[in-house]
Amino acid sequence: MTTYSSGAARPMQREIDEFTAVLAQQGIAAALKYLNSRTPHRYTGLFRFDTDTLRNEALFDRFDPGVAKGADVPTRVTYCSLVGRQEAPLEINDAATDERYRGLIETPVVSYCGVLIRDEAGKAFGTLCHYDMQRCQERTSDLPLLEAAGQLLYQQLRPTTSA
Repeated sequence: MTTYSSGAARPMQREIDEFTAVLAQQGIAAALKYLNSRTPHRYTGLFRFDTDTLRNEALFDRFDPGVAKGADVPTRVTYCSLVGRQEAPLEINDAATDERYRGLIETPVVSYCGVLIRDEAGKAFGTLCHYDMQRCQERTSDLPLLEAAGQLLYQQLRPTTSA
């Protein structure tokens, strides 16, 4: 697993180090819980693009911590699909009032904050995101943490084998 050097040179380095330690010591479920503790969103999920389906690899639900995985859904009905297409982070505070996204996707999700996860070849693998069916405050300040966490989670899911 890749580790990042400590220091203030990288935004949110302390939080990235904390996340890295939680992931290494306690696993993916605890790592998603750590990320979710920093956001007002109900859900934090790790998703994988699989042709026309968005596969849930792991999920943390603040109101039901026993849930470890969510349902797979058609990619076209998710904000994750926009992250994949744009290959850039996406944050939506209230999809019902945001003119850019209103009516664009048929989903009950109202608030969304997600980042792209890339595979070893640099291609879109999936997303790491916070989402909720209620309006939530934006968390743009956490994007560097989510981006680093997404890549660390990918490495945990798909460890490289080297001799």
